[in-house]
Amino acid sequence: MKNESLRIHTAEGALRGAIDEGIFVFKGIPYAAPPTGALRWRAPRPVTPWKEVRDATQWGNASWQQREYCVLAGGGDPGNLSEDCLYLNVWSPEIQPSRPLPVMVWIHGGGFTIGAGSLAPYNGKALAARGVVVVTLNYRLGHLGFFAHPALDAEFPPGEAINNFALLDQIAALQWVQRNIASFGGDRRNVTIFGESSGGRSVLSLFASPLAAGLFHKGIVQSAYSLPDKKRDEALTNGVAVAHHLGLKNASAEALRALPADSFCSLPPHLGNGPVAIAGDRVLPKPMVEVFAAARQHRYPLMIGYNSDEASVLEYFGMDPTSTITRLRQRRPLLLKLIKSLYDEHDDHRLGRKVARDMAFGTITWLAVQAQHRRGVPGWRYYFDYVSENARDLCRYGSWHGNEIPYVMETMRAENPQMADRPFTAGDRQFARRISEYWLRFAHDATEFSHQLTGEISWPAWRPGEDVTLRFGVKGEAAVIPQHRFMRVRLRLLRLLMRAMVKLR
Repeated sequence: MKNESLRIHTAEGALRGAIDEGIFVFKGIPYAAPPTGALRWRAPRPVTPWKEVRDATQWGNASWQQREYCVLAGGGDPGNLSEDCLYLNVWSPEIQPSRPLPVMVWIHGGGFTIGAGSLAPYNGKALAARGVVVVTLNYRLGHLGFFAHPALDAEFPPGEAINNFALLDQIAALQWVQRNIASFGGDRRNVTIFGESSGGRSVLSLFASPLAAGLFHKGIVQSAYSLPDKKRDEALTNGVAVAHHLGLKNASAEALRALPADSFCSLPPHLGNGPVAIAGDRVLPKPMVEVFAAARQHRYPLMIGYNSDEASVLEYFGMDPTSTITRLRQRRPLLLKLIKSLYDEHDDHRLGRKVARDMAFGTITWLAVQAQHRRGVPGWRYYFDYVSENARDLCRYGSWHGNEIPYVMETMRAENPQMADRPFTAGDRQFARRISEYWLRFAHDATEFSHQLTGEISWPAWRPGEDVTLRFGVKGEAAVIPQHRFMRVRLRLLRLLMRAMVKLR
């Protein structure tokens, strides 16, 4: 095939890509102007169009972050780090299909502090080979992506302040998709956004953001956590404290923008953002949980679920699940008795892991499918409990946070530094094919009028009466099983008790 056929024309200019095992790949495409200098902590601006053909065979820069942390826990080396980081990547099986192909836009996780769309577990080649156009993107992380300070607020008219720059980056990437994805064979009228952890939180936030309306058509949320968004007044206080720590006591906007970009990567933990967005600005006027609780999210189909050992990520950050049970025994013994009866688990450590998992990750799935039903649009709930055949001695309590990603995206060949000595098996790959088929069916077929997803087992949309959850794996083994009223009483109770439990800390 001649190189000429790899040339694509976009609204901003021509691109030259490559072919990887029959899949067209375009890397490092700028979707907004570099948010540097005077554009730091501003809404993304349009790219300056280019006249020559731009090379799109190398990954774009990732946002500033702690590289070692990303290698250890984020899926690999994020590559070049820079404040100039607004780039995306596209995989397409066919540039001129007979009918436009569904588009799947992946938003990476990493607590809003690490990650990149170029990481090996997110490679879009395998999904693209099955008939979709895949987009992954980089966006501003940490304090570059979420920041509030009175000096910056003063640049906006009253009530118009912006603090969620990372979410605006994601919105700008979706605007790029609307402008350009047809040139890659994609259908701009059938765009699925999907993401894991803070990527899943991003999907929920975009469902709640008035600025994202019309830019996508459905969403998949993998292992989003139930933490409340940060209130804007708290974010402003934090921003002032960050400026003080960096030597700016009466900071002007100019002085803040003059700070080295990497200075925000080495702040002490108490000055961190937390892995959540900021509620109260133009991007996210109301907290995401509040929007879903009121069933005021965008009217788009939603699939949402979590993994059987999400407590693995809590443990990674030094939280001891057993301590929650200890505190309950001391302060709420009757409540502990009720919880034990619901879980039928008498070992404090195991019980603590399950309660932490369901409270931190399960309750948001319950809230979301209820909100979807009240909004009159379909929602599907899943539970992932498969463990790779070579890792079952390691993952004793179930599937870790993030373990579903190589199954969903079929990136079994991707290098994972954590599992280098435990390669995926033929059985793992076979099960991945079964799981990813549901993601693809959702992207192809789900609409606001859908009642079920077809597949090896028909998956009905969630309804209060039936309350079907699809289980991907059971006790670590391969299985796809629909289950009625799965964890229903537990999650209803924990949703009611969340505020009481938070006070126990």
